[in-house]
Amino acid sequence: MSSSSSRRLALVHTGGTIASRPDPHGAGVTPQQAPSLDAQISGLDDVQIVSFQPFTLPSPHVTPQHMLALQALLGSLEGVDGAVITHGTDTLEETAFFLHLTLQCPFPVVLTGSMRHTGELSWDGPGNLRDAAQTALHPQSVGRGPLVAFGGDLFDARTVTKVHTSAVDAFGGYPGPIGRIDQTGGQAALRYFAGPETRWLYAPTSLTAKVEVLYAYAGWQGEGYAEAEARADGLVIAALGTGNLPAELLPMIEATQKPVVIATRTHAGPILPVYGYAGGGATLKRAGAIPASFLNAHKARLLLLVLLSLGLEHAEVRRVFEEGRF
Repeated sequence: MSSSSSRRLALVHTGGTIASRPDPHGAGVTPQQAPSLDAQISGLDDVQIVSFQPFTLPSPHVTPQHMLALQALLGSLEGVDGAVITHGTDTLEETAFFLHLTLQCPFPVVLTGSMRHTGELSWDGPGNLRDAAQTALHPQSVGRGPLVAFGGDLFDARTVTKVHTSAVDAFGGYPGPIGRIDQTGGQAALRYFAGPETRWLYAPTSLTAKVEVLYAYAGWQGEGYAEAEARADGLVIAALGTGNLPAELLPMIEATQKPVVIATRTHAGPILPVYGYAGGGATLKRAGAIPASFLNAHKARLLLLVLLSLGLEHAEVRRVFEEGRF
């Protein structure tokens, strides 16, 4: 039994590669067993671990409804000094960003996972889990919103993204990590490169809106746009460069009354509505499109989903994106 003065860590397991192993009855790897965290690891010897397993899924099966359930679970915890979420890497950044937008709690929350499964010699799960736990319990992590710990790097939920399909150091995102945790002499050495920032929080009780993402490419004439616009309450387009599209999309965007958010398919950089040719960013903005700032398309989708589910009007949605209220 832990002493009354020990710290309490919530360990929330959701599945993913970190919980996976080869399926004896199948042809591949599947989530089967949540990873354990050895409380005797140096720096965690006085930690009481409280485990939760709300679902066990590969991350391509995780939906915004699962993210909302995680937000409710974390928001209900009391007497906890920190929380770690183990998660599959394919949609980890989306869950992290959703929690960044919606989670209000007094303790740090850190998401992590692994790129290798427990049956591989190079399984990276234990190291990532240790780093996440030590980060979640560190006093300098308070007030930073949900973080992602991977390979010793610590990332902001707004900018982190998966940058490689198979490498162990699979996470990055411009302008890079906001901190680093290393192990020296059996002790954790954690350093942040900047102070905490103000967060804008939203409190949806349900996610009723439908938002779709379209992807621009050379020669796109808007195929699929009309169908998506008819089905959805709002659209996000992963556009070219600083937020530009072929000319054929301009009248389509002008004609819709629904919010259309312009992100970029480029790996990094902001939307800058500077080009005045038909379909250029400046003409799209005049047509009513909403620049996504530095959010990638799938994070812009989550923000738009939350805002529309809260019932915000078009002008209010635009203000959130333009003023960076995320």
